[in-house]
Amino acid sequence: MKLSIVMPAYNEEESIPETLQAIHKAFSEVKIDHEILVVNDNSKDGTEAVLKSLTETIPTLRYVTNHGPNGFGYAIRYGLERFEGDCVAIMMADLSDSPYDLIKFYTTMLEKNVDCVFGSRWMKGGKVIDYPWLKKVINRIANRIVRMVMRIKYDDTTNAFKLYKRDVIKGVQPLLSPHFNLTIEIPLKAIIRGFSYEIVPNSWTNRKYGESKLKIKEMGSRYFFILMYCFIEKHFSRGDYKK
Repeated sequence: MKLSIVMPAYNEEESIPETLQAIHKAFSEVKIDHEILVVNDNSKDGTEAVLKSLTETIPTLRYVTNHGPNGFGYAIRYGLERFEGDCVAIMMADLSDSPYDLIKFYTTMLEKNVDCVFGSRWMKGGKVIDYPWLKKVINRIANRIVRMVMRIKYDDTTNAFKLYKRDVIKGVQPLLSPHFNLTIEIPLKAIIRGFSYEIVPNSWTNRKYGESKLKIKEMGSRYFFILMYCFIEKHFSRGDYKK
């Protein structure tokens, strides 16, 4: 089963070399057919030049440029329309996600024969390193609200780092979110529409370079809209997505 990694990148010329080299190193230690698909989200710095150079040393790397519309959600959606694998993971360009966790996600998907593998940084075995305290408070409140509204036990919906089979990506269409609210739209739709999933612990490390592209103000109306959209779908489509 071929694995694709979709990685959105906007002005990540400092972070992305270390991130891609870490993935390449980790996957050189295992026999997993894979590709790394970086979506250059119309970066204004040297991200594209860096990617072009890295393709010469990382044979599984390819990149595409999203000329617009731009934004985190648009970039991921652009990549999800172009990946070649049988399953696809969304990873960040700032090395906040561990490639060894991704290998664990992949082996879990095979061993458990599930459609999705979701990571949790907050369950036993999970770990966060240098997590900003305000971001942590907002994260915990937001995920608690998602759990209460959707009546699910999963406690880390807002993290983008997840693994899906190709059929899941087809099954959650159409995707609406243009920004970071896509992180909750995909897993919630997957759950609502009856796809199976396994939850495993994973780690998260704060970026070394640059600034986070997530703005706290986006934790408001955009997330609320998608949450309500998924809530309405859950309660008005009962029985429509039986597996």
